[in-house]
Amino acid sequence: MRTPIPVVLAGARGHGRWHLLNIRRLQRAGLVRLAGVCELRPLDAAELDGLGSPLQPPLQSDDFGALLDATGAGDGGIAVICTPIDTHTDLALTAAARGTHILLEKPPAPSFAEFRRMADGVRAAGTVCQIGFQSLGSHALPAIASLVAEGAVGDVTGIGAAGAWARDEAYFRRSPWAGKRRLDDGTDVVDGVLTNPLAHAVATALALDGSPHAEDVAAIELELARANAIEADDTSCVRLTTARGTRVTVAVTLCAEEPGEPYVVVHGTRGRVTLWYKQDRVLVQRAGHGPAETLHGRTDLLENLVGHLTAGEELLVPPHRTGAFMRLVEAVRTAPEPRQLPAGAWYAAPGESAPRRVVKGIDALVRASADTLSLFSELEANPR
Repeated sequence: MRTPIPVVLAGARGHGRWHLLNIRRLQRAGLVRLAGVCELRPLDAAELDGLGSPLQPPLQSDDFGALLDATGAGDGGIAVICTPIDTHTDLALTAAARGTHILLEKPPAPSFAEFRRMADGVRAAGTVCQIGFQSLGSHALPAIASLVAEGAVGDVTGIGAAGAWARDEAYFRRSPWAGKRRLDDGTDVVDGVLTNPLAHAVATALALDGSPHAEDVAAIELELARANAIEADDTSCVRLTTARGTRVTVAVTLCAEEPGEPYVVVHGTRGRVTLWYKQDRVLVQRAGHGPAETLHGRTDLLENLVGHLTAGEELLVPPHRTGAFMRLVEAVRTAPEPRQLPAGAWYAAPGESAPRRVVKGIDALVRASADTLSLFSELEANPR
């Protein structure tokens, strides 16, 4: 396949703006050409500046299938899908039916059944699908795997992840599906902190254990809570036991006191390795050595998909490498409703322009969970 490959972007606002910028970067490199944009409200000239070409400006339509047909993105083009979670499967199958390859934003689907329907349909169509867990393109992951294999921190005793972010109350009103477990018609969405905003913490921790597939998960223990007036969880933790026996604990919140960078820590009998996955920054602490910090590069997933199609590069995040994460999504989907934290467990953040809720002591609790591989209920400072 030759470049530039025609690309259609479905969902160009919100997080889709990041994809638009990335497509612009890759178009300048001669790898892709933006052929079309699928949006309910068309982009203006400024938003499309530097995209397409004078002879072939990007077409715009709110009909995804018709847009793929009109742009010629079928039979080898690429569709970048960054739309509401509940639309992912149908749009991916619409693209696959036309021979269009896919970069599908995470989470790939709101249920394991929908995930399987998407993955099976894409495979049957003979097209390629990359799931948009950008952290899995980090060069830090193979570097850490090499350190662990060499015994740098001894035997692995577990993996913990922590994410303390802040989102104001308006964040949960950003769209009709925001903060929902399901839509009014019963359609699953599962827009919780573990499954969407801090989903990378889960996926990265599982990848570091070498347990990305559905069959790699042996058990899941969940504690879901919410401080905000939403259906989904905003302050939660999970402990997954993998088939190899590793405990993988992830503690996350959108109600932080002091928001910080999320991280994953690999615990060993003789040390630990910490990865701040948004920064591709690694800190190694081990017996008999001073702390060593390194920065790593990252392979962009759309660029990797282009390289796979044109030069046979290994695809970094095919659907089967997100099966373990989807086991978590299914567990969250079928879990009891998240526990509503009482008013005494949270307070309104002072001095901020937009109202947001802060859970008392949550930053320390999230860190303690990652350090000890404990669930919130097992720690003294459980927010109640």
